[in-house]
Amino acid sequence: MPIRVGLFVTCLVDLFRPTVGLAAAKLLEDAGCAVEAPRAQTCCGQPAYNSGDRRTAIAIARQVVDLFEAYDYVVAPSGSCAGMLKVHYPGLLADDPAYGARASALAAKSHELVGFLVDVLKQDKVAARFPAKVTYHDSCSGLRELGIKEQPRRLLASVAGVELKELPGAEVCCGFGGTFCIKYPEISDRLVSEKVADIEATDAGLLLAGDLGCLLNMAGKLRRRGAKVAARHVAEVLAGMTGNPAIGEGRGD
Repeated sequence: MPIRVGLFVTCLVDLFRPTVGLAAAKLLEDAGCAVEAPRAQTCCGQPAYNSGDRRTAIAIARQVVDLFEAYDYVVAPSGSCAGMLKVHYPGLLADDPAYGARASALAAKSHELVGFLVDVLKQDKVAARFPAKVTYHDSCSGLRELGIKEQPRRLLASVAGVELKELPGAEVCCGFGGTFCIKYPEISDRLVSEKVADIEATDAGLLLAGDLGCLLNMAGKLRRRGAKVAARHVAEVLAGMTGNPAIGEGRGD
């Protein structure tokens, strides 16, 4: 029997870049998984959680547990959302007698997409081809909460034609931080300004990352600066799904 994976699509992917969800599904299916994306899924609850609205965050977390606990694994193309499920749900629902243990069980089988492919499925290559010079930004949640660092680079090394130029300060925040960019716009703008200067310094024509929020933030700043750097979610390149406009170039991005 194939591994049953519940794909947690994420709000930003659903609303702004559905091709990332399709790329994630393709990568998982190519790896032999049976993939389902429950139609009733919504947010992971992170915006409410980060804003101190625990009541709403708990209500959303319970819904996610109900929808996804039957799968063998839960996978999200986002270190931020995967981190919410894996790191924060157990504490958020710890005092709930009906959901505490279930939240911990869900957390144990929840993963970020590329980390799941490499660490759980032991995949070290993909069949994609993409002749381009690229650079990679390590998103804060994926890096610091889930240890996503080497995994995307390992898979990118197997993509025919890709030349990876390491980004100076790759581990430095891009300034998005979910609601951080709304609460502290001046600090956020300085962070993303410094980030895109580093991106341009690599001379890469394409920026990759594993979190769409970070990519939208950086792609917007790159566009406003007139930089000749496109942006894509790493799953799109790994899955060979690069026929659509890059992030920031298409309608609604």
